[in-house]
Amino acid sequence: MSLTATTPLTDLGIEHATVHLNPSVDELYAHAIRLGEGVEAATGPLTVRTNKGGRSPKDRFIVKDDLTRDTVWWGGFNTPTTPDIFDRLLNRMTAYADDRELFVQQVYAGTDPEHRIAVRMVTEMAYHSLFVHNMFVRPTPDELRTFQEDWTVLNIPSFKADPARDGVRSDTFILVNFTRRMIIAGGTQYAGENKKGIFSVLNFLLPKQGVMPMHCSANIGPAGDVALFFGLSGTGKTTLSADPTRRLIGDDEHGWTDDGIFNFEGGCYAKVINLNAEAEPVIYRTTRTRGTVLENVVLDEHCVPDLADGSLTENTRSAYPIEEVANHQPGGRGGHPKHVVFLTADAFGVLPPISRLTPEQTMYQFISGFTAKIPGTEEGVTEPSPTFSTCFGAPFMPRHPGEYARLLAQKIRASGAQVWLVNTGWTGGMYGVGHRMSIRHTRALLDAALNGRLDDVPFEVEPYFNLAIPTEVPGIPAEVLRPQRAWADPQAYARTAHKLAGLFRENFRRFEDGVDPAVTASMPTADA
Repeated sequence: MSLTATTPLTDLGIEHATVHLNPSVDELYAHAIRLGEGVEAATGPLTVRTNKGGRSPKDRFIVKDDLTRDTVWWGGFNTPTTPDIFDRLLNRMTAYADDRELFVQQVYAGTDPEHRIAVRMVTEMAYHSLFVHNMFVRPTPDELRTFQEDWTVLNIPSFKADPARDGVRSDTFILVNFTRRMIIAGGTQYAGENKKGIFSVLNFLLPKQGVMPMHCSANIGPAGDVALFFGLSGTGKTTLSADPTRRLIGDDEHGWTDDGIFNFEGGCYAKVINLNAEAEPVIYRTTRTRGTVLENVVLDEHCVPDLADGSLTENTRSAYPIEEVANHQPGGRGGHPKHVVFLTADAFGVLPPISRLTPEQTMYQFISGFTAKIPGTEEGVTEPSPTFSTCFGAPFMPRHPGEYARLLAQKIRASGAQVWLVNTGWTGGMYGVGHRMSIRHTRALLDAALNGRLDDVPFEVEPYFNLAIPTEVPGIPAEVLRPQRAWADPQAYARTAHKLAGLFRENFRRFEDGVDPAVTASMPTADA
């Protein structure tokens, strides 16, 4: 439905824009195609191309004021800006948007009514509005009648900042103002900024409520047993949580309360490059569904998505409502987790496919947040390079990592959850020499862990990372369980393992002052 003049945006100073309030999927398809934002694929999804292939974390700023001065962990991805810079940019944006066509979605972030926030998403692009409709929790008609936003996001991609004038790094910007309860963004068409901005907000707000915000997927087994999957992009978080034998709670962002787990979102945002219909049927099916948004997926000559084509970006994405997953968990909530899984894609090829963590190792690995980049993913990367992203989501964590780690440790102790480190990366050698872990083996090992079949098997501790490894799992070759046996050159394995252990230790130095000494003592061995 379109509104003019008396829009729900007058509080922003936007009085003359044509505003489409909570448009339907069909209306958003029509608007996106009319505006030239995308085309409908022969298989049904709306396919779009963006001016950026991913997020712009270096262009994200947090307003530093009385509320955030001593509560945000400044540095890294938490770059301060001033209230004046925010206000000047906001004023220029609203003046720019006042005679434009805008789309508004009124949605919730969070499936738990006690901890959700109401968000008014104001976007210039119809496809962004469809993305928001898919990815957030959609209010009921009764809830819409009394909807009152807690936060507003104003995202105008065609509005570009002037760095010299506006006090930002480039023409792209994402500014978060916790006092004003607003996010403003411009210069980027990448829709993921809409959801990650609100994720950052929840990561700041919820710890003070005793709620652990988490960059993880979650599912629930037939017996009501919940499992969490933490991991950075490319580690298999979405793929492994989409288990046909378990119900999906959510694929990316969750909170852990005194009562259990709840999803922050109402949809999934899956990476689909080289997606295999047999290995990942649940996600693949959504790339053939009307209502799905496909970002930067190339269409072939028959207007069919070519999921093997990464010519636009390797970060091709599918955004779809969680209802498209047949075995999703209605309501997006579950009890306390029985298992917590940390996923890493180790391109060095030295971490075991599965290991059991102690409480101290849990905090150490959580704060470290390790995975590895492989050659070809970024310009200048010619050999595997480590990526350490605190809490498996550094760009979205405004508070000190130790604060999140202590809260997670409290939740794990109270629930009795078992924590596992799972390597979905390489074995038999580093990238270029060894090979990628078999997804069949990974699924079998996870299935064994989640169903208690590793509870009574023997474990041994490997010498470099002090990780407890099961010595036998039915159906899994011994050389797969013990990575050093998979390498043809034992000395090359030892050198590479020693190198990676050193990188872990070097990375953790910046956190040592803020964590328990027992956590620091659990780090990889220096002289193995």
